[in-house]
Amino acid sequence: MKTKRRSQSPLSKKAKGRFRGYPVATVAFYGPDDSRATKVAVAIIPSEGAEAMDLERWFAGAHDIRSDAAVAKGILDFIQRHGAKSVVTIDRIIGCPHEEGVDYPLGEKCPQCPFWANRDRWTGEMVP
Repeated sequence: MKTKRRSQSPLSKKAKGRFRGYPVATVAFYGPDDSRATKVAVAIIPSEGAEAMDLERWFAGAHDIRSDAAVAKGILDFIQRHGAKSVVTIDRIIGCPHEEGVDYPLGEKCPQCPFWANRDRWTGEMVP
């Protein structure tokens, strides 16, 4: 007999649902490499083609933020507070947690995250 695998978290459950309309919450994870997320950014998109109306970020030190129950609760509370009907996330870490123009100069590569220096953030492939 096969056992049914339970979802990892309430956030995963919410993100696996179908599109239910706007507002949409977008969830993106960032880290120094593709194995450990140290930042998560959640934005609320109020309508099609609109810019994010609100953005919240959470940070972790040495641990992976994806397994932090307090952060997951904070994300869910943020999503509910903004009345998001849909949640969209990507299944991997999509880049460096540092912000260009804030943590390092515009147009340069992050000196703290060499893993991402010549890597496409969406595919994970090395680029020339």
